[in-house]
Amino acid sequence: MTTFVLATANPHKANEMRAVLSGLGIELLERPDHVGEVEEDADTLEGNALLKARALVDATGQPAIADDTGLFVDALEGRPGVFSARFAGENATYADNVAKLLSSLEGITAARRTARFRTVVVVAYPEHEPLVVEGILEGTIGVEPRGDHGFGYDPVFIPEGGEQTLAEMTPDQKNAISHRARALQRLVEVLAQR
Repeated sequence: MTTFVLATANPHKANEMRAVLSGLGIELLERPDHVGEVEEDADTLEGNALLKARALVDATGQPAIADDTGLFVDALEGRPGVFSARFAGENATYADNVAKLLSSLEGITAARRTARFRTVVVVAYPEHEPLVVEGILEGTIGVEPRGDHGFGYDPVFIPEGGEQTLAEMTPDQKNAISHRARALQRLVEVLAQR
Protein backbone atom coordinates (compact mmCIF):
# COMPACT_ATOMS: atom_id res chain seq x y z
CA MET A 1 0.00 0.00 0.00
CA THR A 2 1.37 3.41 -1.03
CA THR A 3 0.63 6.23 1.41
CA PHE A 4 0.54 9.97 0.74
CA VAL A 5 -0.42 12.92 2.92
CA LEU A 6 -3.28 14.80 1.34
CA ALA A 7 -2.39 18.43 0.67
CA THR A 8 -5.81 19.75 -0.27
CA ALA A 9 -7.90 21.60 2.29
CA ASN A 10 -10.94 21.35 -0.02
CA PRO A 11 -13.23 18.56 1.30
CA HIS A 12 -14.86 18.08 -2.13
CA LYS A 13 -11.50 17.41 -3.79
CA ALA A 14 -10.42 15.17 -0.90
CA ASN A 15 -13.58 13.06 -1.24
CA GLU A 16 -13.12 12.68 -5.00
CA MET A 17 -9.45 11.74 -4.61
CA ARG A 18 -10.28 9.13 -1.95
CA ALA A 19 -13.13 7.70 -4.04
CA VAL A 20 -10.84 7.19 -7.04
CA LEU A 21 -7.70 6.02 -5.22
CA SER A 22 -9.18 3.85 -2.45
CA GLY A 23 -9.53 0.80 -4.71
CA LEU A 24 -6.18 1.34 -6.42
CA GLY A 25 -3.82 0.59 -3.54
CA ILE A 26 -3.20 4.18 -2.42
CA GLU A 27 -4.02 5.38 1.08
CA LEU A 28 -4.47 9.11 1.70
CA LEU A 29 -3.67 10.47 5.15
CA GLU A 30 -5.58 13.50 6.43
CA ARG A 31 -3.98 16.90 6.00
CA PRO A 32 -2.66 17.80 9.48
CA ASP A 33 -4.59 20.57 11.23
CA HIS A 34 -1.42 22.48 12.10
CA VAL A 35 -0.57 23.10 8.43
CA GLY A 36 -1.83 26.50 7.36
CA GLU A 37 -3.23 27.52 3.99
CA VAL A 38 -0.69 27.53 1.19
CA GLU A 39 -0.73 30.66 -0.95
CA GLU A 40 -1.34 29.53 -4.52
CA ASP A 41 0.48 32.32 -6.31
CA ALA A 42 2.11 30.37 -9.15
CA ASP A 43 1.00 31.18 -12.69
CA THR A 44 0.44 27.55 -13.70
CA LEU A 45 -1.58 24.63 -12.35
CA GLU A 46 1.65 22.65 -12.02
CA GLY A 47 3.24 25.41 -9.99
CA ASN A 48 0.32 25.67 -7.56
CA ALA A 49 0.07 21.90 -7.08
CA LEU A 50 3.81 21.73 -6.44
CA LEU A 51 3.62 24.56 -3.86
CA LYS A 52 0.91 22.66 -1.95
CA ALA A 53 2.62 19.27 -2.12
CA ARG A 54 6.02 20.64 -1.02
CA ALA A 55 4.44 22.52 1.89
CA LEU A 56 3.01 19.24 3.21
CA VAL A 57 6.30 17.40 2.73
CA ASP A 58 8.06 20.16 4.68
CA ALA A 59 5.44 19.99 7.45
CA THR A 60 5.24 16.19 7.77
CA GLY A 61 8.43 14.71 6.29
CA GLN A 62 6.21 12.30 4.31
CA PRO A 63 5.35 12.08 0.60
CA ALA A 64 2.40 14.32 -0.19
CA ILE A 65 -0.15 14.53 -3.00
CA ALA A 66 -1.73 17.75 -4.28
CA ASP A 67 -3.71 18.83 -7.27
CA ASP A 68 -4.75 22.03 -8.97
CA THR A 69 -7.56 22.29 -11.47
CA GLY A 70 -8.54 24.94 -13.96
CA LEU A 71 -11.40 25.46 -16.38
CA PHE A 72 -10.16 26.70 -19.75
CA VAL A 73 -12.88 28.24 -21.94
CA ASP A 74 -12.00 28.75 -25.61
CA ALA A 75 -14.29 31.75 -26.19
CA LEU A 76 -12.61 33.48 -23.21
CA GLU A 77 -9.09 32.82 -24.54
CA GLY A 78 -8.52 30.13 -21.91
CA ARG A 79 -9.86 32.01 -18.93
CA PRO A 80 -10.52 31.49 -16.07
CA GLY A 81 -7.68 28.92 -16.21
CA VAL A 82 -5.34 29.02 -13.23
CA PHE A 83 -7.62 31.64 -11.64
CA SER A 84 -10.73 29.42 -11.75
CA ALA A 85 -11.26 29.38 -7.97
CA ARG A 86 -11.15 33.17 -7.75
CA PHE A 87 -12.58 34.14 -11.14
CA ALA A 88 -15.22 36.38 -9.55
CA GLY A 89 -12.86 37.72 -6.87
CA GLU A 90 -10.63 36.64 -4.01
CA ASN A 91 -13.42 35.36 -1.73
CA ALA A 92 -15.80 34.23 -4.48
CA THR A 93 -18.21 31.36 -3.87
CA TYR A 94 -18.80 28.60 -6.41
CA ALA A 95 -22.07 30.33 -7.35
CA ASP A 96 -20.27 33.67 -7.84
CA ASN A 97 -17.76 32.07 -10.21
CA VAL A 98 -20.47 30.28 -12.21
CA ALA A 99 -22.49 33.50 -12.48
CA LYS A 100 -19.46 35.43 -13.76
CA LEU A 101 -18.66 32.67 -16.26
CA LEU A 102 -22.21 32.61 -17.64
CA SER A 103 -22.26 36.41 -17.81
CA SER A 104 -18.94 36.39 -19.70
CA LEU A 105 -20.38 33.95 -22.24
CA GLU A 106 -23.68 35.76 -22.80
CA GLY A 107 -24.49 35.83 -26.52
CA ILE A 108 -21.88 33.16 -27.36
CA THR A 109 -23.41 30.35 -29.44
CA ALA A 110 -23.40 26.74 -28.22
CA ALA A 111 -20.84 25.77 -30.86
CA ARG A 112 -18.37 28.31 -29.47
CA ARG A 113 -18.81 27.40 -25.78
CA THR A 114 -16.15 24.67 -25.87
CA ALA A 115 -14.02 24.24 -22.78
CA ARG A 116 -11.91 21.77 -20.90
CA PHE A 117 -11.16 20.98 -17.30
CA ARG A 118 -7.49 20.30 -16.69
CA THR A 119 -6.22 18.77 -13.44
CA VAL A 120 -2.54 18.49 -12.56
CA VAL A 121 -1.64 16.09 -9.76
CA VAL A 122 1.77 16.32 -8.09
CA VAL A 123 3.35 13.89 -5.66
CA ALA A 124 6.27 15.46 -3.79
CA TYR A 125 8.81 13.39 -1.87
CA PRO A 126 11.26 14.31 0.88
CA GLU A 127 14.25 13.04 -1.14
CA HIS A 128 13.16 12.48 -4.76
CA GLU A 129 12.02 14.53 -7.70
CA PRO A 130 8.25 15.10 -7.77
CA LEU A 131 5.90 13.18 -10.04
CA VAL A 132 3.61 15.29 -12.22
CA VAL A 133 0.62 13.94 -14.19
CA GLU A 134 -2.46 15.52 -15.71
CA GLY A 135 -6.01 14.69 -16.72
CA ILE A 136 -8.17 16.57 -19.20
CA LEU A 137 -11.93 16.45 -19.74
CA GLU A 138 -13.27 18.15 -22.88
CA GLY A 139 -16.77 19.59 -22.95
CA THR A 140 -18.94 22.66 -23.33
CA ILE A 141 -20.41 25.28 -21.02
CA GLY A 142 -24.20 25.19 -20.67
CA VAL A 143 -26.40 28.27 -20.53
CA GLU A 144 -27.65 27.74 -16.98
CA PRO A 145 -26.67 25.70 -13.91
CA ARG A 146 -28.20 22.20 -13.71
CA GLY A 147 -27.82 19.51 -11.07
CA ASP A 148 -27.24 19.23 -7.34
CA HIS A 149 -24.06 17.14 -7.19
CA GLY A 150 -20.43 18.12 -7.56
CA PHE A 151 -18.96 21.54 -6.89
CA GLY A 152 -17.29 24.46 -8.61
CA TYR A 153 -18.24 24.73 -12.28
CA ASP A 154 -19.82 21.25 -12.39
CA PRO A 155 -23.40 22.62 -12.79
CA VAL A 156 -22.53 24.25 -16.14
CA PHE A 157 -19.93 21.83 -17.57
CA ILE A 158 -21.28 19.25 -20.02
CA PRO A 159 -18.69 16.55 -20.89
CA GLU A 160 -18.12 15.98 -24.60
CA GLY A 161 -20.61 13.56 -26.11
CA GLY A 162 -23.04 13.87 -23.21
CA GLU A 163 -26.10 15.88 -22.28
CA GLN A 164 -25.82 15.94 -18.49
CA THR A 165 -23.70 18.42 -16.58
CA LEU A 166 -21.19 16.99 -14.13
CA ALA A 167 -23.52 18.15 -11.35
CA GLU A 168 -26.36 16.03 -12.77
CA MET A 169 -24.24 12.87 -12.55
CA THR A 170 -23.90 10.71 -9.47
CA PRO A 171 -20.49 10.91 -7.76
CA ASP A 172 -19.64 7.46 -9.19
CA GLN A 173 -20.57 8.53 -12.72
CA LYS A 174 -18.49 11.69 -12.41
CA ASN A 175 -15.52 9.86 -10.90
CA ALA A 176 -15.54 7.41 -13.81
CA ILE A 177 -14.81 10.17 -16.37
CA SER A 178 -13.61 13.31 -14.61
CA HIS A 179 -10.42 15.24 -15.22
CA ARG A 180 -9.30 14.55 -11.64
CA ALA A 181 -10.00 10.81 -11.99
CA ARG A 182 -8.04 10.73 -15.26
CA ALA A 183 -5.05 12.40 -13.62
CA LEU A 184 -5.19 10.06 -10.62
CA GLN A 185 -5.47 6.98 -12.84
CA ARG A 186 -2.43 8.20 -14.76
CA LEU A 187 -0.60 8.62 -11.46
CA VAL A 188 -1.33 5.00 -10.51
CA GLU A 189 0.05 3.87 -13.91
CA VAL A 190 3.24 5.89 -13.40
CA LEU A 191 3.70 4.60 -9.85
CA ALA A 192 3.30 1.01 -11.08
CA GLN A 193 6.21 1.52 -13.49
CA ARG A 194 8.60 2.73 -10.77
